[in-house]
Amino acid sequence: MTAQTGGRRVVTNMSLSLDGHYAAPDDPLDMGWVMPYAVTDVARDHLTSLWESATTALLGRVNAEGFLGFWPTVIGMEAADPRDEGFAKWLVNTDKVVLSSTLGEVPWERTTIIDKPTVEVVADLKATESGDILVLSSASVIKALLAAEMVDRLAITIFPVFLGGGPRLFDDGLPAGRWALVSQATGEHGTLALVYDRVR
Repeated sequence: MTAQTGGRRVVTNMSLSLDGHYAAPDDPLDMGWVMPYAVTDVARDHLTSLWESATTALLGRVNAEGFLGFWPTVIGMEAADPRDEGFAKWLVNTDKVVLSSTLGEVPWERTTIIDKPTVEVVADLKATESGDILVLSSASVIKALLAAEMVDRLAITIFPVFLGGGPRLFDDGLPAGRWALVSQATGEHGTLALVYDRVR
């Protein structure tokens, strides 16, 4: 087992279909299949429980553009759910690290763009101040951290749809290991929120 370095936890969050995919096969950027379930109470409460203890958001470029293009618009939106607005404010105000080899300038406040391997970046972050490092739905980042045994908390929301194909989060060849279930919640439409901690 790989020992943890520093006191910060690496927390990863990802939505998966019931057949194990995080994106549809024909259009990986289309997250329309997520939307009916992402607005359920269980999904909103699940995300809130993750960001409340986090002080850094870690994203890949594609997710950064999606998240930071949308979420700031929720602040002050009429009839916005307070949990959505809370997450939006946290995302705007927290320190963000975006992993990218193509972004030249920083289009968002409180954001650092780093062109280095994921594992190196996270090792550096773990050596800094306290608070969780929350990886938001960036599959390539999460996969690299799982392969390096650097994920401390694995949060998954399972939505009751089959996508019939597409990329998977858990590829063959990941290191063997055990996880302990920390919390589970079920909600509308059969949405299931699970949180596991790595047993080290």
